[in-house]
Amino acid sequence: MFGLVPRELFFTKGVGTHREKLTSFELALRSAGIAACNVVRVSSIFPPGCRILPREEGVQRLQPGQVTFVVMSEAATKEPQRLIAATVGVAIPRDPSLYGYLSEHHSFGEDEETAGDYAEDLAAEMLATTLGLKFDPEKSWDENKEVWRLSNQIVRTQHVTQTAIGERNGLWTTVIAAAVMVG
Repeated sequence: MFGLVPRELFFTKGVGTHREKLTSFELALRSAGIAACNVVRVSSIFPPGCRILPREEGVQRLQPGQVTFVVMSEAATKEPQRLIAATVGVAIPRDPSLYGYLSEHHSFGEDEETAGDYAEDLAAEMLATTLGLKFDPEKSWDENKEVWRLSNQIVRTQHVTQTAIGERNGLWTTVIAAAVMVG
């Protein structure tokens, strides 16, 4: 049986604007550094023991035409001045032998911080319920240490978020955020 468990990934984001929706998406992929790959969307598991690479290092590891697995969020608008956001959040358990969660969220009218915090909350909640823990985002967040406290599991979260305002002349504006698996 074939099993592929990525050992490394990186986070990236991009924005594109064009008169054609598909081209604005392509330009967002270019902005994110992943347009030359055959992108395959996968569901939202952060592999056990996976290492997060800096974006620059991850992009350099890609080869044109490579089949590349991503967890991706995207949003697009043709409405002038419409705020859009695409974000991917991650929740990583303290025990590296356990898997974590990646969450995709896209929205209209949310700024980067709001969308990103929401994606982190989603990922933390999915991880907590997998571990059989109760989750209340208002009670589980340790503001002083900026970590999630879930039972005896301290969970690290982060997000990558791209926002943009719809182009004023009615062109398509697309934003993407992605976790890109490279190793």
